[in-house]
Amino acid sequence: MNLNLNDKIIIVTGGAKGIGLGICKVLAAEGAIPVIIGRADADNQIAIKEIEAEGGKALSFVAELTNPEACKSAVDQVIALCGRIDGLINNAGVNDGVGLESGDYEKFMASIHKNLVHYYLMAQYALPELKKTKGAIVNIGSKIADTGQGKTSAYAASNGGRNALTREWAVELLKYGIRVNSVIVAECYTPLYDTWIKTLENPEEKLKEITAKIPFENRMTTAEEIANMTVFLLSDKSSHTTGQLIYVDGGYTHLDRSL
Repeated sequence: MNLNLNDKIIIVTGGAKGIGLGICKVLAAEGAIPVIIGRADADNQIAIKEIEAEGGKALSFVAELTNPEACKSAVDQVIALCGRIDGLINNAGVNDGVGLESGDYEKFMASIHKNLVHYYLMAQYALPELKKTKGAIVNIGSKIADTGQGKTSAYAASNGGRNALTREWAVELLKYGIRVNSVIVAECYTPLYDTWIKTLENPEEKLKEITAKIPFENRMTTAEEIANMTVFLLSDKSSHTTGQLIYVDGGYTHLDRSL
């Protein structure tokens, strides 16, 4: 399907690894120019080389997204270099294990900044350009906002906030023709997921236990499957879809686990 994204300038936060990189690769395959925003230039450059090796184009800017000034500077640099912004994908974040018992005020607030505040900041700073292009916003979220996980209060709260902001922005931005949706992830095997699973006792057994509970095909969702839905929602092929939380999770969140 031609998604009409040729040469579109799309910001992807945390686009150098995992789901973010998967999104950037699908964007580039559709002819768009993903702009990776992340804190590590070395990672950004590795991602760009991978995308270029597959025949695509990509750009990157370094920014510590917990810093409001850095968020603004990154958006300003994109505008200065590219002249416009056609879409925003808020993706960066980390399940950092700040729980009710294991955290404190400082850790909780730091996690909220890592996982939620920059979603707001990037949207706010990109909004003047998105109004001009009638670009779309896609927020990447987690099923933890629905199911809980335990020992990760801040990440759960952040994802609840992402869901709420998606619906709020969809309402606020109707008058500009800007659509806002979320793609909700459950069990997707990424480098961060691999790091987490290896911290557990008997990680291979635990992984089998998790995949056995994923109703559709008893397997992990791939980064590419998350990316395909994200890019579709960004495109004009989803032109009457806004304010939606779309679960790309093999039925993990809502289907009966007894299946």
